[in-house]
Amino acid sequence: MEQDRIRLTGSEWSVLECLWEKSPQTVMQLVVQMAEKTGWAKSTTITMLRRMEEKGLVHCTISERAKHYIPAVDQKQAEIAETRSFLDRVYQGSVGLMMSAMAERQELSQKEIAELYAILKKAEEGQHFD
Repeated sequence: MEQDRIRLTGSEWSVLECLWEKSPQTVMQLVVQMAEKTGWAKSTTITMLRRMEEKGLVHCTISERAKHYIPAVDQKQAEIAETRSFLDRVYQGSVGLMMSAMAERQELSQKEIAELYAILKKAEEGQHFD
């Protein structure tokens, strides 16, 4: 799957979060987690996994007793694609416009402002983020 074209629904994010946390997982493991996380019935989880496999978002292997799922989408790449999509849709691709909007509404705590300063300092120095 082309990482820069990732478009995930909220439900797909929920499933992938479970798989990014731990993989591989069986259908029944995912059924239990999704029931706890979202309240989905077994059939809903199974349908979602089938659709995600068809879209190339997850890979499935079948053993003697169970289907095992792993993510086919890298978490960091999905986060980057989603962030870029959001910025493009809402703020014409501008991080500055987004931060300005948040600052004007006083939606940033002092801790968040300090974190942003640290991030900007690293970016200015050309350091990589982990």
